[in-house]
Amino acid sequence: MNILVINGPNLNLLGIREPEVYGKHNYQDLVDYLLALGEKYHINIDIFQSNHEGEIIDKIHQAYFQAVDGIIVNPGAYAHYSYALRDAIAAVGIKTVEVHLTAITRREPFRHYSVISDVCTAIYYGMGFTGYEKAIKLLIGDKNEIS
Repeated sequence: MNILVINGPNLNLLGIREPEVYGKHNYQDLVDYLLALGEKYHINIDIFQSNHEGEIIDKIHQAYFQAVDGIIVNPGAYAHYSYALRDAIAAVGIKTVEVHLTAITRREPFRHYSVISDVCTAIYYGMGFTGYEKAIKLLIGDKNEIS
């Protein structure tokens, strides 16, 4: 199974950006965690991060042509306004799970709503890195994650 993990803007600044909100782990810690999950679940995980909306959309389009089995997307702030990202996810028809490290519904009001959630299979937020594992388990069909 091939899963694409897309991390959006400012995720590269983990450990630097508001550590009281996002934690002290850095982006390489997240990458290492994801790669370890790939080994644990015997799946291939491709990890991509960009601060540029168009690059993220291009990566989603590319996933279609590469027959990726599932996408995990942490869209960062793009979750709250990027209809282009929403349309890209909808267009490719790949099972996609939205992940946020923080509890977006407990933060600033503009973060409470995600414009991409309705085209995603599920959303996990406020769980830190663990949200990614829950998303992987859902995508691989782990019976404990299917609601």
